[in-house]
Amino acid sequence: MERFYRLAYNGFAALSFLPLMALTAMLPDRQLYRLPAPWLWLALAIQALAALLLFIGLLQTGALEFTGIRQLFGLAEPQQAALTTSGLYRYVRHPLYTAGLVFIWFSPQMSLNLLALFAGMSVYLLIGAIFEERKLVRQFGQVYLDYQRTTPMLIPGLTGRKNRV
Repeated sequence: MERFYRLAYNGFAALSFLPLMALTAMLPDRQLYRLPAPWLWLALAIQALAALLLFIGLLQTGALEFTGIRQLFGLAEPQQAALTTSGLYRYVRHPLYTAGLVFIWFSPQMSLNLLALFAGMSVYLLIGAIFEERKLVRQFGQVYLDYQRTTPMLIPGLTGRKNRV
C-alpha cells in the first residue's frame, strides 16, 4: 500500500480540486483587493521566489518521486529510501508545501472565491502534511522523530516539535 500512497494522494488532490477551481471561475464573485505598485511588484517577486523554490524542491525530491510514479513502477521502494535533510529540507520538513502556500497567499489580487479556494487548499495541504508526517515516522522511526524536533514543519525559523515521543 505504501507504494501507491504518493500517487493516490496527488491524484485525489488533483481530482478533488478540479470542481472547486471550476466553481471559483463560474460563481459570482467580489474582488477584495488588487495590489497597486510597488506592492504588486513585491507580491510578484515573492511568488517568483516561491515558484523557484518549488522547482528546486522538485529537483531535490525528484519529480517522479514526488508524483508517486517512481514508487508505482518499483523504481524505488519507500523502505529503502534515505531521509533527505539537506538542501531545502534543512530549513523545513515540507518545503514544497511551504513554497506552494507562499505562492498562493502572495497573490496580488484577492476575491471572495479565491479566498475560499486558497483557504481550502491550505487546509488540504496541512492535513496532507500531517498524514505525510505519520507515514514518515513509520518509515524512518527515531531518525524522523529527531528530525521533527530540530526542523520546523512549514515555517523556517520556528523550532521543531519539542514534545514528540
